[in-house]
Amino acid sequence: MSTHWPVTLNSGELRLSPLRFRDRKQWNSVRVHNREWLTPWEATVPVLPDKHGGPELSSELPSFFEMVRVFNREGRQQRSFSFAIFQEKTLIGQISLGGVIYGAMRAGHIGYWIDRDYANKGYTTQAVQMLTQYAFEELALHRVEINLRPENAASRRVAEKAGYILEGERPRYLHIDGGWRDHLSFVKENPALK
Repeated sequence: MSTHWPVTLNSGELRLSPLRFRDRKQWNSVRVHNREWLTPWEATVPVLPDKHGGPELSSELPSFFEMVRVFNREGRQQRSFSFAIFQEKTLIGQISLGGVIYGAMRAGHIGYWIDRDYANKGYTTQAVQMLTQYAFEELALHRVEINLRPENAASRRVAEKAGYILEGERPRYLHIDGGWRDHLSFVKENPALK
């Protein structure tokens, strides 16, 4: 493995690889098919007026092409690593290691989504394990967090099966589905850096 972007991670029939422009049709198809399934758990950007005369922050999402460009720039700068989850050649979800901090903290957080047709089959847990291994072995991060909504039982099972431990609650932690939502924080520490 390598820390030089782009990076592809493989394990059995599962592959984590950066989205490419040519993945647009498949990605859009999966997103449309799963819109209702994902909406309650999706991060949203609040519209906040800038009280200092600057522009308003927009809640408009970037185009697919802009999203891929941002993911690649962030990967090259080693701040965030975003991957499509492929089961053989089929795009079944997405996973990211974001908020990467080096120096004294050496940490990041993982977020993910999965196509409802592939849920409860172990793919998300496997993807989390693969990305956690990359974070620990290649990036030498000390800790990785998974922050999830308390009512998201499926995501909680993923975190627990991947060996993450509940650390605590974070009230109004993230803007999800149009409002500031409470989260539970699950953490895994790098055993090589204890």
